[in-house]
Order: sequence, then C-alpha cells, then structure tokens
Amino acid sequence: MKVCGFTFIRNAEKFDFPIVEAITSILPVCDHFVVAVGNSDDKTREIIEKISLGKITVTETVWDETLQKGGEVYAAETNKAFDAIPPDYDWCFYIQGDEVVHEKYLPAIKNAMHDNLNRKEVEGLLFRYKHFYGTYDYVAVSRKWYRNEIRVIRNDKTIRSYRDAQGFRKNGQKLNVVSVDAEIYHYGWVRHPRFMQEKMDEVRKFYDGISEAEARKKAGEQEFNYSGNYDMLAKFEGTHPAVMKERIQRLNWQVDVDLSKIRMKPKYRLLHFIEKTFGMRLFEYRNYRVLKN
Repeated sequence: MKVCGFTFIRNAEKFDFPIVEAITSILPVCDHFVVAVGNSDDKTREIIEKISLGKITVTETVWDETLQKGGEVYAAETNKAFDAIPPDYDWCFYIQGDEVVHEKYLPAIKNAMHDNLNRKEVEGLLFRYKHFYGTYDYVAVSRKWYRNEIRVIRNDKTIRSYRDAQGFRKNGQKLNVVSVDAEIYHYGWVRHPRFMQEKMDEVRKFYDGISEAEARKKAGEQEFNYSGNYDMLAKFEGTHPAVMKERIQRLNWQVDVDLSKIRMKPKYRLLHFIEKTFGMRLFEYRNYRVLKN
C-alpha cells in the first residue's frame, strides 16, 4: 500500500497558515507528499521545501484570478496537486493549510486505509472535525460548522475537488466512504486578529469577487473582531497535536468569550436542542454516502 499526501497553499507566511504543522502531522503515514504552491508574495516555497528533503514535491502554480465566485479557485488548486500524484499510489491523503491531525489518530487512519484497500466500492475515508475559534482554548459547536468531511481518496483522477474544496465528488456524484475513528483539527479561525482580518479580506476576493481594499473598506476594521462573530462556543478539554506546541506557545493575543452566550435564530436553537438531546442533526448537508465498515 502506497500513500501520497497532497495540499495547496499560497502566502502561508503572509497569512500565518500552520502549513508546516499540517503537512508534518500526516507525513508519518505518507510515502510521499505533493504541494501545489501558488504564486506568493512571501517565502512560501522555501518554507515548504524545508519540511522534509526528498519526501516532498513542490509543483508551482498560478492562481486563476478570474475564479472569484464561491471559492472555486481552491478546488482548482486542489486538483492541480492531486493530478501531480503519480499513478502508483493507492490512497491520497488531502489536508488543507489550516488543518492538523493529532498523532494519536495516525494508527487508526493507517489501519483504515489498509483494511479498505481492496474494497473497491470504498472511494474515500470520512473524518470528524473539530473547529477551533479565536484561540486554542475554544471550539465552535453550532450546526453551521460541518461535522465530517472526506480527507482520504482513491488515486482516481475522475475524482475532483468539489465547490470550494471542502470535499470531493466523482463524475459529479457523491463518493462512497467509510468513517474513520479520527478527527481533523481545523485551526483556520485561530490566528492573530490582524492576520485573520487580512486573510478574510483575501478570501472575499475569491468568494464575492471584491478586492482586498474593498473588503477592508466594507469590514471597516484593521483587526478581526472574534468576540462579535461567533454564535456558540465550548471550552476545549483535550490536547492539541504535538506539532502545534511551538505555535500555541507563541500565542500573543486574547479573545473575550462568553460561553453562555448563544447567537442563533429560534429555528437553529430548536435544531441544536434536538441534536444535543437526541443525537440527531436534522437536515444536515452531506456531500458523501457512508458505507458500513
């Protein structure tokens, strides 16, 4: 069984992406790794090349600046990385530049890839998600945050990144997947408020088609207001991946959080109550079909 990791990244240093931690966290279960490095304004390529000599291939890309709707440019860049993976690899492990896997999950992930290698009906592996918000002490728990997504896929180039690269589809159809007893730790909403605002301004260019200057003018802020932009949070009680230790120690900002505060419309409060009481998330969007393990 051969496994190749893949991801895309641009301006990792400028926007303070934990890309080194992301790649390093899954490198132990990957025989090789492909990174699509987009045209950047910083030292992103040098940062990637220093991670692991000989185990990482960098493919240089140029982002299509005309793709300014719904984050489709992220899917295009994901596909470039995926297409650069040679055909002799069985599984392809996708991770985004702000996602990290805890080392405690690596054995389960490797076992799942091995156990499903010859189950040709299994096209991907599904992971749970934990979304951190503001600092490393809090996680978002409302239903607007997706709970599961595909992160390991077959090396089948008819599989394509879907919409804004959150998931995958094959010939436009949902993938057949099995669940893995593992979580992806998503740190996309944990960075210094200044970096967070700059990243949000950049993202809006590829979702709403407006420039960074226009986005900044609309936001009217130089720093992102974490305290006024969450609907429901909970205290994180677990441990972070070992690769995140140094980054967490560098935390140099604070976020005022009121865990009792809930900012949800009445219908979402009701759906949240049903989920917590009965364990069912009604009307959940699922971009996959779950098979039995």
